[in-house]
Amino acid sequence: MTFELYEGDLPDGLNFGTSVAVDTETLGLNPHRDRLCVVQLSAGDGTAHIVQFPPGNGNAPDYSAPRLKAVLSDSTVTKLFHFARFDVAFLARYLGVACAPVYCTKIASKLTRTYTDRHGLKDLCRELLGVDLAKAQQSSDWGAPKLTPAQLSYAAEDVLHLHRLKARLDEMLAREGRRDLAEACFAFLSTRAALDLGGWAGLDIFEH
Repeated sequence: MTFELYEGDLPDGLNFGTSVAVDTETLGLNPHRDRLCVVQLSAGDGTAHIVQFPPGNGNAPDYSAPRLKAVLSDSTVTKLFHFARFDVAFLARYLGVACAPVYCTKIASKLTRTYTDRHGLKDLCRELLGVDLAKAQQSSDWGAPKLTPAQLSYAAEDVLHLHRLKARLDEMLAREGRRDLAEACFAFLSTRAALDLGGWAGLDIFEH
């Protein structure tokens, strides 16, 4: 595992191919209160590219990030997430980008691994890839001006395995005849994120 750390944006010249794994680290779970701190990406090649948005002397971070936004909004690049609903909402709120097309390994897991209620990234990596992820840094201070080596390693791990997970989950979706249903769910994610940001996060608008 290797990672590269950047401040404020990706460098020139990075090419993630036709699919890029993406994850975010935030100060909390409320996109209206808790700011976006980190975005990490990987082409599935064993390297994670980590973009940190540190606060500047008490001012809000600079979220201009034109190269990062170009990758996230590129309609020819599939963005792979785990629990995309959360990340897509934060990226829309702070970077102003609509991530599409999107693939969510958590949704794919819930549509295929119906024999369990354990759909966390750690559970998926353990069962499908034989990889044990360390989650000790999940609730650490991602808003700190300087991230620790443990935080950077954690951030990298969250994107390094998504391409292989997608391949395994695609096999399971095809086996169970649920690929079309998954695609419809993925296409709805931008709307689900907009509902979350608009005030309907805790409400199922489809219920009676």
